[in-house]
Amino acid sequence: MHRQSRGVLSRNRKLVMVTNDDSVQSNGIIKLAREVSKHADVVVVAPEQPMSATALSLTFHKPLRVSKVRRDEFECFAVSGSPGDCVIIGVNKILDRRPDLVVSGINIGDNDTFQDVLASGTVAAALEAAIAGIPAIAYSLLVNEESLFALEYNQPDFSNAARIAGEIARVVLENGMPEGAEVLNVNFPRGVNPTTRIALTAVGRRKYTDKVIVRKDPRGRPYYWLFGEVLSRFPANTDAEAVLMKGRVSITPIRLNLSGPITKSLEALRRRVGRNLGNSGKENTSS
Repeated sequence: MHRQSRGVLSRNRKLVMVTNDDSVQSNGIIKLAREVSKHADVVVVAPEQPMSATALSLTFHKPLRVSKVRRDEFECFAVSGSPGDCVIIGVNKILDRRPDLVVSGINIGDNDTFQDVLASGTVAAALEAAIAGIPAIAYSLLVNEESLFALEYNQPDFSNAARIAGEIARVVLENGMPEGAEVLNVNFPRGVNPTTRIALTAVGRRKYTDKVIVRKDPRGRPYYWLFGEVLSRFPANTDAEAVLMKGRVSITPIRLNLSGPITKSLEALRRRVGRNLGNSGKENTSS
């Protein structure tokens, strides 16, 4: 039985919240929820409309609404906000207890390298869960370009990716997150199947070249289209190399630590700034 509404959740099973950035209308979230529900109770909380490339944006300037939407066997909660909003509302108001795991996806399009990871709503939902101390996994599938941003038609076949995603979630539920990881960012290549090799990878730096097209509207005012062309080669042992060059499943551990090292040159910067501003540059420890 797929238990998905809060009235029938079992205290004897693990609880997983399922979300995404492609909305409750994506087949990817339903395939993912179905596979995960073999191992835990699931609650689907996702945006009511596509929210791709919204990163970890949160809605503070207007109220949010939540509606119930039936998708196959699942009664989903559709939120009028971002993936990050979905995690906050789901964890704090919709779920009747704290989830053991949050899974996000399966995204239409891969999310590898910093360019994707920092822009992705799919990964952002997992990061928001991790900020709250909840283990999280983000799943994304490399697709043909015509499938991107085309939710209403030509959705890809998520079946094999969902099967692998469910197995990864099962192992995490049974054994906990791998040591040192707070989020797992999982990317599937085109044509993935259960025998596709799995690579453990690092986040790459760049996936695209930056392109800007300038055009003019009927009044002669310029407007801009941003896009990027995918690079042809990527550094060894990175997520993009594994998925785009080798056709492997990529599992990338992510930690919530953006801090760089405090170096001698950074100390020198502080001293110079302090000297120019008329203070010693030493920390004030009296407060």
